[in-house]
Amino acid sequence: MRITARVLSTLFLTVLIAGCANVAQAPAQSGRLGLQLSPASLGATISVQQHLTVERDSTPDKSDQLDVALEIDPQQLNMVGLAFGQRVLTINYDGQHVKSWRHLMLPAQVKAEDVLEDMQLTLWPLEAIRQALPTGWKIEQQGRRRTLSLNNEPVMVINYSDDLRWSGKVILTNLRYHYRLTVESEPL
Repeated sequence: MRITARVLSTLFLTVLIAGCANVAQAPAQSGRLGLQLSPASLGATISVQQHLTVERDSTPDKSDQLDVALEIDPQQLNMVGLAFGQRVLTINYDGQHVKSWRHLMLPAQVKAEDVLEDMQLTLWPLEAIRQALPTGWKIEQQGRRRTLSLNNEPVMVINYSDDLRWSGKVILTNLRYHYRLTVESEPL
């Protein structure tokens, strides 16, 4: 099946996961951290299939969908994003280098580093994230709710349906870029 430019341009926001439409700025100004935690710091080996739904405040009655296969072990993270059965994005991260491939029709705003950062903010242990945060940033968790703040202003809120962060349903609300990402995971 051939994917049209219109479909791919719609899907790029889904692949984005993080609303990566920001311009290049210093991390504290852009809302991006430049977070690159080692795969080993996850403290687990996981292999999950995920269904992602992105909803944006600007189009509340419309959502975009993407299926993802995600594998993380102490040496590396591998992610493949599929739309209509066709690969549109891959990410490989070994703790030092991010290698990615994306479909030619995906816009330049889709940055593997931003996708990786949102994955890490969602999946990694709180203490591993906390140790890597730049000055002014703070992450807290109460029960199944995690909040990332910059200078005491919430930037992102993540709600989990399960104590295991990569199981069940996760809802990530990005207050800065005005979108909500719902991730439904099940083991491969």
